[in-house]
This record gives sequence, C-alpha cells and structure tokens, in this order.
Amino acid sequence: MGTGDEGGWQPDDRERAAEVESGTPFDLSVCLNEPIHRLGGIQSYGALLAIGADGRVEVASSNCAALLGVPTDAVVGTSAEALFGSAGLAAVHATLAAPTGDRGMLALTLGSRGFDATVYRADGRVVVELEPATAERPFVFSHFYPAVRTALVKLQHGRTVVDVCAAAVAEIRALTGYDRVVAYRFEGPAGPGEVIAESVADELEPWLGLWFPATDIPPQARRLYERNWIRVIHDVDDDTALLVPQVLPGAGDPLDLSDSTLRTVSGFHLEYLRNIGVRSSMSVSLLNGGRLWGLIACHGLEPRRLSAEVRAACEFFGVTLSLQLAALQDTEATNARQHARTALFSLVTAGALLADNDELARLIVADAVVVRLGGQATVSGAALDDGALTALWEHVPALAAGQVWSCESLTELDPVFARYATGFSGVLVLALDGTGDLVAWVRRERRAARTWATDPDQPVLLGPHGQRLTPRGSSAVYQAVVRGHCLPWTGADAAVAEEFGHAVRTSALRRATELAALNDELRRANDDLDTFTHVAAHEMKEPLRGIATTAAFITEDAPELDAVTARRLGTIQKLAQRMDELINSLLHFAQLGQGALHRVPVDLRTATLQALEVAGIRLAEHDVEVTLPEPGSTISADPERLQEILVNLLVNAAKYANPHPPRTVTVGTTPGNPPAVYVRDNGIGIPTAHQEDVFRLFRRLHPRDSHGGGHGAGLAIVDRIIQRHGGTLRLDSTPSQGTTVWFTLEPEPDQPQ
Repeated sequence: MGTGDEGGWQPDDRERAAEVESGTPFDLSVCLNEPIHRLGGIQSYGALLAIGADGRVEVASSNCAALLGVPTDAVVGTSAEALFGSAGLAAVHATLAAPTGDRGMLALTLGSRGFDATVYRADGRVVVELEPATAERPFVFSHFYPAVRTALVKLQHGRTVVDVCAAAVAEIRALTGYDRVVAYRFEGPAGPGEVIAESVADELEPWLGLWFPATDIPPQARRLYERNWIRVIHDVDDDTALLVPQVLPGAGDPLDLSDSTLRTVSGFHLEYLRNIGVRSSMSVSLLNGGRLWGLIACHGLEPRRLSAEVRAACEFFGVTLSLQLAALQDTEATNARQHARTALFSLVTAGALLADNDELARLIVADAVVVRLGGQATVSGAALDDGALTALWEHVPALAAGQVWSCESLTELDPVFARYATGFSGVLVLALDGTGDLVAWVRRERRAARTWATDPDQPVLLGPHGQRLTPRGSSAVYQAVVRGHCLPWTGADAAVAEEFGHAVRTSALRRATELAALNDELRRANDDLDTFTHVAAHEMKEPLRGIATTAAFITEDAPELDAVTARRLGTIQKLAQRMDELINSLLHFAQLGQGALHRVPVDLRTATLQALEVAGIRLAEHDVEVTLPEPGSTISADPERLQEILVNLLVNAAKYANPHPPRTVTVGTTPGNPPAVYVRDNGIGIPTAHQEDVFRLFRRLHPRDSHGGGHGAGLAIVDRIIQRHGGTLRLDSTPSQGTTVWFTLEPEPDQPQ
C-alpha cells in the first residue's frame, strides 16, 4: 500500500465501485492516508544526505557511521564540499543540471570507498543517496549489454501482449535472480489485475491466470508507480535508517522522498509481502500514455540487493517494454481499422453514413446500435428499453465533435441501470457534432467466471494491528462470477469509432476517392510513442558519457596499468561509444515520425546523383558500377527524406556487394500510379528466412564488424520514411544473386503524379 500525493486520500464513488466486484468491506483510507513519501527513513543498505542552499548537510540518515565512517551527528551541519570534495560536489550539481529528468546517477568516492549515488531535488534541497558500490568497479558495460540486447530482441518477436509479457518476465527473472516474476494487466485505471505471464521457481505455486483485487494496488499506489519506473525492496525485515533530524528545519514534515531509491517501506505493504512469503521485491511500471497499464512484479524468497547497474537495466527494460506494448496496441487499432474499412467504404460510397445501422454494427461488435439525431433515436439490433435510453442521455458527458466516451458497467455509473443490465450493460458513444447528435454502440451483460487469488468475500482479516489483506496464492483460489459488465471496449473499438466520426464530418466534402486520407490520422497516433522513445533514449546518453569519460580518466590518471586492464578500459569506451551511436539511431528513428512532410515532384535521376555525393565513396571503394534512372523519371516525395532512402539503399548495395566483379547497382522506376522505384544490385543477397528481419531496428544478419559495420538501423529508417509517405516497401532477393528493393511513395491528396 502506498501514497504518492501530499494530502490525504479518500476513495471516491468510482474507486469504491471498483471494489464492489471483490466485496471489500475494509475502509482502505486507513492505509491510503499514510504519507509514505514522508516516513522519515530509508532502507539501511544505503545512506542519505540532504544539502541545503548554504551548501551544508541539513539531513542525514542514522547509519552514516556504518556506511560513511562519520557519525550522523557530525555529518549534519558539515559542508558538502568537505564530504564529497570539490570535484565530487561539482559532479553532483552537473548531474542535476543534465537533461536526464528529475533524477540522475553517478559514481562518487568518499574517503577510500566507492559509492553509486542517486541525486535529486526535494523540498528545496539537493538529496544524495549513497549505496556501496558493487565489487566490480568500474562498471563493465559489456557484461550487461549483451543480455539486455538479447532480451530486447526477444521482445520484438512477440506478436501479442501475452507473448511480449511472457518473454519479459523470463528475461527479467534471468537478469535479477528473483524467484517469481509476474506481469499484471489492470482492468481499467482503478480495476483489479490479472496475471497474464509468469516465470516462477519450480518449488513455488503458479499464479498464472489469477485475479487480484484492485485493493492490492489502490489508486494512490498506482499514481506513485506512474511517477517512478522502478521500486526495489531489498529486505522486508530491514532495520530502517531514520533521518536526522526527523522534521526539516523550518518545516513541520520529514523530507519528501517521493523520488527516492532507498525510501523505506510502509508497514502495511511490508505485512502484505510477509503474508505472501516474500522477503524481497521489485516492481517495474508498464505505462501507456503516461497511465499505469500494468506491472512487472518480482518476488524473492530471500533478501536480495540489486546493483545500480542492474536496476538501471531493469528500468530501461520497463521503458522499452512499455513502448513495445504501446506499439502492439497501435497495431491492434490498425488491424481493427483495416477490418472495418470495408464497412466504412460501403457507408461512404452509399452517401448516407448514418442510414444503414447494419453496416454500423459491422464497424464495432455490438448487440445494438443507436443513432440519435435532432433528439430522435433510431435503434437497430436488440430491442432497448426507452427508460434505459433516457437514463443514458442524462449520463453521457459533454463531448466535442468526434470525441469518444465508453463505459463497461453502467450499473456502477448509476444503480438505476441495474434493471436493464441483462440487455444493456455497457456503451461506447461517438459524438457527431458536439450538440447532442451521436452514435451509441450497446453491449449486453457478459457473465464471466474469474479465479481470484483471495476470497472475494473476505479480502481482509483481523490481525494484531487491525484489518489486513489476506495472503494471496493459488493454494486457496476462489471463483466469482462478474455481473453487470459487458465485454470490455478496447482501444481498437475507440479508434474505429473515431475514424467513423471523421468520415461523418468530412463526407460532405470528400467522397470515396478521399478515404486514403484517413490513413494519415492513424499514423499521427504514433506521435506520443515517438516522443516517448526520444525522451527514454535521451535519458541514457548522459550515463553513457559518464561511463566513457570515467574510463578515459582512469586511463589518463593511471598510466602504469597492465595491458589487460588497459584493454578492458578501452573496450568500455568503445562499447559506450557504440551504445551512444545506437541511441542516436533510435532518436533519429523516432524523429522520423514527427513533423510534416513537404512533398513536391522530384526528378529521380537528380535525386540519385545527389545521393551519390554521400554514398559514392563507399560504392567506389567496392568498385560498384551505378546505373542511373532514365531522365524525366519524377515521383512525389519529401526531397530530404527521399535522399535518406536512396543513400541508405546505395550504401547497403556497397556494403553487401558481390565478392567478385562485375559489381552493379541500378536505380530506376516502373510505370504505375504511383510509379514504383527500385534499387537493384547483384550482391550477396538475403536468405528468404531473414528477409523480414532486415527491416527491424538494430537487426543485423552478419557480425557487427563485417561488411563495413553499422547498427542495423538503415532499412528500418527506410521503412519508416516510406510509411510516413503512405507508401509500400518490399524486396526480392536470392542469396549470391543480388537484391532488389521496391518502394512507392503515395502523393498527397489532390497532388498529381
């Protein structure tokens, strides 16, 4: 249990309704009002120092003598520069000034002892949390990169959310050594969670498929998970190191530890962990659009302390997994739109989008469809009670044109709907014009059996400290039937409704020939994902620079290093540089989804000659003869983006050229509307089994340093640019006989070829 806000919390009607299903009789505000961000202590394996505006330590943890060799009373009031040294204190401020978010990490030395430091600001103070460094210093990035990279590659091959989560829990368990790692998916912002993937030690009972009440992770705790990607508890029996003084000078509260890595743990949560036999834990947040979608929860039977490097790897893994899950949901929405396109096309070409309710029912699976125009409602499908519709109109919020609102349990919204639940349980509403005209898709009640990890009629028991959540597990599971809920509305359902609304609003101006414009709306939905990738990548660049710089300083400051150590330091620098290049490629890949394209007619021959100014040197090095397009070949494209396509394809032709002359590459077009552009070489070719893989980001079919090196981003960038143009990309290739890459670039509507 935990909170993430300054003030107290009281569950509102919606949050209480989320507990109806599990029958919770316990007033959770008792533990939810506990200010866990101001408990006045930290986990004792690390130390904390809070530095005031005057540069002196105002707050210190009670274990400074054990960890820092200086009594806490002596630390409080001491100059931070005296503790860290001028260089160390400058490094702390430089880390805080870096554009890496609210927190930063660095290596510090106090006396003769090395520490991993986490720095952040809280209550107007600079907070430094110090953890004794792991035995291996400096950090050898090459030990972690292969495992993390392999894990990320496995995620890319997951075709469903469950597949991706199954791969994730297995990889995180292998990386951390926890005894149980599970993936929860929450049912709505305040709903219960289902275990959809699990990796567990043989001696433990499986939890796969179990449902856990929403009380296990209540709204306050969910908001805290949205703020922090990762939370580690190394030992539930840890002796908390108290902060000295307990109350901030000039204030009435302990120091705010909302951003703390070492923050101590609520007694409620510790008792919960002990109830399920857990001694250590880690949680990694899974976010979608900034909201908590699920959690990776790790449990250990024994205390377990994770190094700063492993925590950073898990945090990066959580960021990447969130991106992958968001991409899968985008794909789901894309597929749904494609499946609905035939019905939408029929509606548009018929010229009466709202006249054929049977076609509307094909867009989104529903038991009934209601079209309300000018206050008059027309119902198709299952019969609906007039009283139910009257009650619905009273509860639909004010919506702008094209906005979608959905509810899976109208009974929870208002008990008046209980009498209609059998045939009218949930609704998805599309506002047509913002004045009350709308389309509503209705679903009946779906009675579904769930297997709960605790008795839903008694999720709490009376203990020595009052009521507590009962133990969870598969040894005592309970069946309960969900009532009053319809089949959940998905993001794909909402996406289809939004697209239909767009068609309604534009049908008077654009007929069937303009349906292709709807694809642009779908692609713009990727903007948030691109921005998320950009931010996540930026947050990694500063630690990488620190790794490379630290290795360089060690080399410079210790000229008498033995050859093996010097070589290892060199390897660290090279790997950090390579990771920086990979991040730059990732940033560029993300930026391709941002900004408008500026399409104009482009002469392909001229564009190829300009691309050869960049790629020509590589082609000449491999003695590759280039055949240019015929004069007058023109395509509609953004000139700068077309340059990127041609440069990448020509460089690939050079890198993978035939080992024996003659070596050739030809650029040309074939007739069509739009015309297809091809780049054909007689190089080494690509095996059929790997032809899809080459378009994946960072996927190389050959060793890193072979065929001219590279990061495997070129064809992924080409694919992304062509997608932005609404075009298509394919390749024909035979090993030892060469490769032909074909692509089209769709013009903007109303732009001639």
